[in-house]
Amino acid sequence: MNMHHRFETARASTGPEPTIRKMLSDLVLACQQIEADIATEEARAGIHDRSNPRYPILARSLIERYGNLKETIATLEKRVTERPQHKLVTDAA
Repeated sequence: MNMHHRFETARASTGPEPTIRKMLSDLVLACQQIEADIATEEARAGIHDRSNPRYPILARSLIERYGNLKETIATLEKRVTERPQHKLVTDAA
């Protein structure tokens, strides 16, 4: 008896949504950690003004990463909330 086929069918029926939701959760946690790291670096340097030329390079790179993660989160949230534009057509035969 080949159980592998059954597991694939069950997994396919649930869709990618649980995986995407887990990714979203992980990305939100990563953003929170980056926010804390930025605040720590600003406090260490004593510079909070991002336009200051002496603003820490580490904080600048963390801000860029933070922005990229926020864009990724927005894209994944859109994917989860969008309804499928088409439905599978099955043969009636």
